[in-house]
Amino acid sequence: MRPADGQGGVGEPDAFQRLWTPHRIAYIKGENKPESGEAEVCPFCLIPAMDDAEGLIVHRGETAYVVLNLYPYTAGHTLVCPYRHVADYTDLTLDETLEVAELTKQAMRALQTLSRPHGFNLGINQGNVAGAGISAHLHQHIVPRWGGDSNFLPVIGQTKTIPQLLSETRELLAAAWPKEN
Repeated sequence: MRPADGQGGVGEPDAFQRLWTPHRIAYIKGENKPESGEAEVCPFCLIPAMDDAEGLIVHRGETAYVVLNLYPYTAGHTLVCPYRHVADYTDLTLDETLEVAELTKQAMRALQTLSRPHGFNLGINQGNVAGAGISAHLHQHIVPRWGGDSNFLPVIGQTKTIPQLLSETRELLAAAWPKEN
């Protein structure tokens, strides 16, 4: 069916190629983002009560855990989260600070073993204005990067492609996790 103005209609062939990423609609609509900062609805407080596969948990520590990002920038994008519902880095205890740092190093080692990235972006977005999607619960991003992994798609099409299911990535990363000495 063609519209009266002669322009292509829905489903009509055109010059564009499309990458369908229906899993991203939850992020766009904010479906997993709590409206309040309360711990009772915070995903980072709820995830530890799930089993590892369901919660996409890669590793559990004493004061913090490692989980895959539901909306990854690249394959293997992980988060290190303290169990305690805390928003500000300066409010972490010494034990939490040390474990977040150590789990970040371990996640990087596991990702290096598993997928050999050329580099990493590491960061904590502190507050909404700094880009924190869930600002009420601190989380450290570990984003593996490869030469050429960023191209016209994110710039022009505002689209990223992830070549593997999160459940598969979680299994592989958990298996590659450094063993305790």
